[in-house]
Amino acid sequence: MRLEFPKKFLWGAATSAHQVEGGNHNDWTEWEKTTGHEESGRACDHYNRFRDDFDIAKFLGHNAHRFSIEWSRIEPEEGRWDEKEIAHYQEVINALRERGIEPFVTLWHWTLPVWVAEQGGWENKKTIDDFARYVDKIVRSLKSVVYWITLNEPEIYTTNSYLRGKWPPQKKSFFKFLKVYNNLAEAHIKCSKLGFQQIGIAKNNSYFEGWLVPVLNYFWNNWFLNKIKNHQNFIGLNYYFHNRIKGFKLNQNENKETSDMGWEIYPEGIYYVLKNLKKYQKPVYITENGVADVQDIHREKFIKEHLRYAHKAIQEGVDVRGYFYWSLLDNFEWDKGFWPRFGLVEVDYKTMERKIRKSALEYAKIARENGLEI
Repeated sequence: MRLEFPKKFLWGAATSAHQVEGGNHNDWTEWEKTTGHEESGRACDHYNRFRDDFDIAKFLGHNAHRFSIEWSRIEPEEGRWDEKEIAHYQEVINALRERGIEPFVTLWHWTLPVWVAEQGGWENKKTIDDFARYVDKIVRSLKSVVYWITLNEPEIYTTNSYLRGKWPPQKKSFFKFLKVYNNLAEAHIKCSKLGFQQIGIAKNNSYFEGWLVPVLNYFWNNWFLNKIKNHQNFIGLNYYFHNRIKGFKLNQNENKETSDMGWEIYPEGIYYVLKNLKKYQKPVYITENGVADVQDIHREKFIKEHLRYAHKAIQEGVDVRGYFYWSLLDNFEWDKGFWPRFGLVEVDYKTMERKIRKSALEYAKIARENGLEI
């Protein structure tokens, strides 16, 4: 059976600056040093190797690519713009365009300039204005970009940084969690008035089962989107998780198949999550969907099964226009370090050699043919 995807469907992969570029100096690099976590260091050296990496993306049939701009490079000190770094990101965009690849640009993928962190980060209302000023500078400087993502997964960031206290600034406060979450929504709304061609966020939504579904759907999946629904042209969906609730316990999944991270592989969930987004009447781009799989034994099936269920949602009227696998490259996985391997492309962190995985070639067939054999 062959599943055809809509014409002009975008196929690609995603990365984030801190995870692939190397040589960053931000609140996360400071945290890595002071806590003894594995340091991101030169990561994948993508900052210098982006052209070669985009050659691989082109070879793999990708016609779109999502990446993020590192705010700490652009404004290393308050009010001081580094024009060389802005020019660097213009080169990144030019390199994509030269290869026929549409850029999707994320403006904030969790890291902050040190000076922003020192003023209280997203707890401080001033950061909303600082972020909007940075965004305005970037949008005016990089005029050729059509698709902008202001924020990546605000709910994951706030949960891990302000509720669970795992990530910088490692605070555990429900009050601060709510404050930061609201400030992020306010920041997006403020930025939405800055003259973007297309603007959205990348929202991590989960598929919940059990008696708590209405509550969890509202607070986890819908609250932020409801707040910004009149201030975005599209929705970026990041889907990784199924969450079965039994009694008062979350994550009671069957875990018949899991990733190297121990995350249950549950492709059907993406269908339900996409159907839940239909009510917003916005185009949807699947901006992240991936699996940590060092042996490359799950990835091909993972991609095909998630696309099969995404296609089902499309058939039922959800306006899905693109799919970005996470990630193009193996990369630095935040507090986990370098061991999780999400990449379509394997990276040897000693030599920086790139090696295309077999599953990447299977995904390339889907991208080139704009369709899927099941």
